[in-house]
Amino acid sequence: MKLKLAYSPCPNDTFAFHAMVHNMTDTEGIEFTTELADVEQLNKRAAEDVYDVCKLSYSTFFSICDRYVMLRSGSALGYNNGPLFVSLDPVIRRESYPFLKIAIPGEGTTGSLLLRNAFPECRNLTPVLFSEIEKRVLSREFDAGVLIHEGRFTYREKGLHLIEDLGSHWQNTTGLPIPLGGIAVSRRLDRELQQKVNRILKRSIEFAFAHPDVSAGYVSENAQEMDMEVQRKHIALFVNNYTVEIGDTGINAVTALYNKALELNPGTVRREDLFI
Repeated sequence: MKLKLAYSPCPNDTFAFHAMVHNMTDTEGIEFTTELADVEQLNKRAAEDVYDVCKLSYSTFFSICDRYVMLRSGSALGYNNGPLFVSLDPVIRRESYPFLKIAIPGEGTTGSLLLRNAFPECRNLTPVLFSEIEKRVLSREFDAGVLIHEGRFTYREKGLHLIEDLGSHWQNTTGLPIPLGGIAVSRRLDRELQQKVNRILKRSIEFAFAHPDVSAGYVSENAQEMDMEVQRKHIALFVNNYTVEIGDTGINAVTALYNKALELNPGTVRREDLFI
């Protein structure tokens, strides 16, 4: 059986999926055809029912959870790893927030949802490819931007200043880890097949943890930020015990973010079963 699988070229995803897509672990008879793309592209294409299995921002997942269900393995979820709201200016007064031109990594990203959660007065938001946000804020095309992925490791050395750590804001107000993205499977697939995909992915992640150097070439080949130390920091930050198995605390965090999406996003779908 073949399934169409899509994930991002970011180190945490390539690290996690490397073993299963290179047949280093048992795939239980499933062959995966893969597509790698920026997370906002994945969000949009998943909304068109392009994939069987797909990396999704949790914010987008909440709007298509009638068509996809989350696996219990594969999530990017944890503490102190959320999106960063940054600017070239070291200080920006709160009363000016409604007038700021802000670059976001996509309307469907969790970074956008967390920005609106922390600062609902921020309204002038423009989707920009995540890897271009730093330079477009530095050029003053935008007054501020929301950084995800590798940008959190490089913004200071490039001259940007932190306005707010949106992940810390979430943690401080909820006491829960930050749900960024997860691996969703189409509800078209029967439950037995969904569970099989979850087992395969969990096995791949466990292999990656046990043999962290095996995927290094694949990770570097696809990374936006080629510095090996940044890649290692990225993996350490976004791949953790919640990635292996989301657990009750992780599900509580996703549920809290889902309730926030119901409040802020009119397109959020009401569904009880968010996980397989």
